[in-house]
Amino acid sequence: MEIITIKDEFIKLGQALKLSGLADSGIEAKIMVQNGLVKVNGGIQTQRGKKLYNGDIFEFEGKQVKVTNGH
Repeated sequence: MEIITIKDEFIKLGQALKLSGLADSGIEAKIMVQNGLVKVNGGIQTQRGKKLYNGDIFEFEGKQVKVTNGH
């Protein structure tokens, strides 16, 4: 499982997809999420602006990424 570290309290799903390298652009992230291809904590998420916090896990095509704030 990959890990991304955020500096703030949360990161939006679209930004997290770009930061993790799963999406090359905001447009690509938007399409991935709108098409129901992304899961957050095991459930399909269709809101690109969904806020992810420390400990949340998102997934695309079987690749899981955990969000951490470094604490």
